[in-house]
Amino acid sequence: MTAIFLMSMVFGLACGQTMSFCIPTEYTMHVERKECAYCLTINTTICAGYCMTRDINGKLFLPKYALSQDVCTYRDFMYKTVEIPGCPHHVTPYFSYPVAVSCKCGKCNTDYSDCIHEAIKTNYCTKPQKSYVVEFSI
Repeated sequence: MTAIFLMSMVFGLACGQTMSFCIPTEYTMHVERKECAYCLTINTTICAGYCMTRDINGKLFLPKYALSQDVCTYRDFMYKTVEIPGCPHHVTPYFSYPVAVSCKCGKCNTDYSDCIHEAIKTNYCTKPQKSYVVEFSI
């Protein structure tokens, strides 16, 4: 009985770590500037998914840095820059954004990631749209 229980625990831990589904996922974002005539629709990739995490019972006895949990975040990424159409000459029409190449479960780095719990629901256009598609060849 003990051997079966122990093997079940080992199997469960191994599967839990390998089944952390944190992968680049297609995402559509809308970018506009109030001075420009158009809203730009960009199809890109972001890191999204599930990461194995544990909640420690002894929170009172641990330092704060030991309490952070893993999130799905960028392993490798690159920046793309696009031009928003219809901008007057005095407005910089360029917009840069990260494109996920690969992802990992790890600590959220605020240098290049938005680490908030709930995103603000403002991903829409109020102006006529133009599309820009990022294509990948694998």
